[in-house]
Amino acid sequence: MSQTKDFAYWRHLAEGLQIEGRALIDGEFTAAASGKTFDCISPIDGKLLTQVAWCGEADVDHTVAIARQRFESGVWSDLNPRQRKEIMLRWAELIRVHADEIALLETLDAGKPIGDTTTVDVPGAAYTVQWYAEAIDKAGGEVAPVDYHLVGLVTRQPIGVVAAVVPWNFPILMAAWKFGPALAAGNSVILKPSEKSPLSALRVAQLALEAGIPPGVFNVLPGFGDTGKLLALHMDVDCLAFTGSTFVGKQLMQHSGQSNLKRVWLELGGKSPNIIMPDCPDMARAARSAAGAIFYNMGEMCTAGSRLLVHRSVKDEFIKALIAEAAAYKPGNPLDPATSMGAIVDHIQLERVMSYIETGKGEATLLLGGGRTLTETGGYYIEPTIFDVASQEARVAAEEIFGPVLSVITFDTLDEAIALANASEYGLAAAIWTADLTTAHEAARRLRAGTVWVNCYDEGGDMNFPFGGFKQSGNGRDKSLHALDKYTELKSTLIRLR
Repeated sequence: MSQTKDFAYWRHLAEGLQIEGRALIDGEFTAAASGKTFDCISPIDGKLLTQVAWCGEADVDHTVAIARQRFESGVWSDLNPRQRKEIMLRWAELIRVHADEIALLETLDAGKPIGDTTTVDVPGAAYTVQWYAEAIDKAGGEVAPVDYHLVGLVTRQPIGVVAAVVPWNFPILMAAWKFGPALAAGNSVILKPSEKSPLSALRVAQLALEAGIPPGVFNVLPGFGDTGKLLALHMDVDCLAFTGSTFVGKQLMQHSGQSNLKRVWLELGGKSPNIIMPDCPDMARAARSAAGAIFYNMGEMCTAGSRLLVHRSVKDEFIKALIAEAAAYKPGNPLDPATSMGAIVDHIQLERVMSYIETGKGEATLLLGGGRTLTETGGYYIEPTIFDVASQEARVAAEEIFGPVLSVITFDTLDEAIALANASEYGLAAAIWTADLTTAHEAARRLRAGTVWVNCYDEGGDMNFPFGGFKQSGNGRDKSLHALDKYTELKSTLIRLR
């Protein structure tokens, strides 16, 4: 498009945007059976975007039955792998063709800067669909070594009906991490987007139909936690994939046990440590990275580097550089491409983050920020906030806040840093900055986290790396070929030859 994609471009595009809020069931947009809806409010200015279908028991039962029928019919699960691949590649391309529209929906709905949704979220979702499409006709089985009179085959089969319950912080990207491999494996999928950010999922699912995915194979049911609970308890859902809080993840595991023992895969919370050793090879880059680790996406990241562990000998120098780097994250209108920090997703999350900040003021030393800003817009904006924390027992240092709030913790030895880092119920990600190769390898081995970065943070967006956590950060892995394990069943077939 020849027009410059500046602030005026995005505002103009938003004025003419057609927003769909109905559920997508069996290839058709439809209201909830009860007629129930909920308001979809933009965090940019607190204004109503549209009303969205609130799906209930009748909708869930109907959609699961359709998804089951489509799976058993083989209309997708038995399709030639190359045909599934071609359809999903067309889908990935359609996401790219409609990238501006989808990115705008993400920004209006979740408050994410348009500069991020256009460069990270939407391209990442398209790449995920493409990556798993290309894996479809390359991921095979095994011929097992058995007695000479037998042939032993180990194959993977789609698990059946997959329910994906996804979060609001990366609405379409993390949804793609679920529906990409689940559909590539041949399953039927029911996507339950967060009630805080349901819009992009509906549009992308519509593009799936346009690409050729059969009706009923990929469905979207908006709703609140009750909708997710109905899917988790349903006796004909074979697998539940969830990204969200540890609290809800524990409930979903219980629902599996109360129903049909469906497979439950959980990507949950984090309180990730970012360790700065005195021999950090580049303090300026480390400070810039540490600011991005907590203030990017308004701190609404499960991998956020929310605990900054700094060696006492470099603490003062590092904090000075960190505060200077935090200035790059000034909250602004997310439709402005110059904005690096957008709005908190809704007033509920805003109040939660502000409550933690107020608690932090009584248990730690406030170094930066700590207040709301841009209140005149009607939107939900919080300043980048940094606390110097004397004890990791402080709530701001121990609990996941999911906002732009950083706790700085001092240590004296590597052993102390590792102990502090691991003293958490979470184990999603961690980082260490050091010029010593031995320190780097030893720390990476000892840190109890699913991803460890050395001399960087939140790098390596390639799909080849599995993503998930230790401890109460969940089980299973998104991304990479390992994600296919979640949506398939292993089958052993033995054939006697004589």
